[in-house]
Amino acid sequence: MSPTAEQCSALCCLSSIKQLDRYGQLILINSSAADTGEFTCWAQYCDSYGCKKDESKTGSTYIFFTDKGELFVPSSSYFEIVYLHPDKPAIIPCRVTTASAKVTLHREFPAEEIKADGTEMTYDVKKGFVYQHPTTNQSGVVYCRAEARGAPQISIKYQLLYVEVPSGPPSATITSSTNKVHSGGDFSIYCTVLGEPDVEVEFTWIYPGQEYQRPVTIQDSWRLVNRGIGHTTRVSKSIITVEDFETIDAGYYICRAQNLRGQTSLATRVDRY
Repeated sequence: MSPTAEQCSALCCLSSIKQLDRYGQLILINSSAADTGEFTCWAQYCDSYGCKKDESKTGSTYIFFTDKGELFVPSSSYFEIVYLHPDKPAIIPCRVTTASAKVTLHREFPAEEIKADGTEMTYDVKKGFVYQHPTTNQSGVVYCRAEARGAPQISIKYQLLYVEVPSGPPSATITSSTNKVHSGGDFSIYCTVLGEPDVEVEFTWIYPGQEYQRPVTIQDSWRLVNRGIGHTTRVSKSIITVEDFETIDAGYYICRAQNLRGQTSLATRVDRY
């Protein structure tokens, strides 16, 4: 049986679960403004091999937990970073606990209200303000203001940072401290990725002495680089170092960089003098 909205009662502050023949029920106790959001439930079919979610029988509902003292859904911090990607909408998540609240967006400097035109920038009471096609001009510190039959309230502040690098598989480069090494010498190979600030990169290496369990040192690191006002790039780097070069160390060194959107492989060759 497809669950109804009333049966999708809660996921936060869970007190009890009731499983009946034709539906399940989740119950909230001591709910607060922080519980405002979308609640989802779904049917499962179980047999001797286990249980499987039935995608065709899913229900959801958005619930506002009104609190006169909290017009905005509480945040765990007083300051959040929102990345503006050129190829996808950006959301400033100043959600409210009352659907009828009037919400406006404001820039901290220069002090001004940013009007939602309904096209390039919209407001969704269940999400917040949405920039449909983010640009570098929208970078800066902003906050939201809400009114609902009482004194207005101010949200936390949001730092909007424009991302220069488009989303996709890692954009990587590989360089070596040298491509010809004397016997007994040392060298390092650097694999570098310039990417989105909030997208992690994982590195793996394939190298000539690997099957002989040749000892190497691998160091991974990352940092955020400010490339101008509101422009931030994540620089991820992996360094493989070989000491006391031997003949088995000659050959191709392959770096594989992977993020959630794909994988990139690069290679460079090191030979013996």
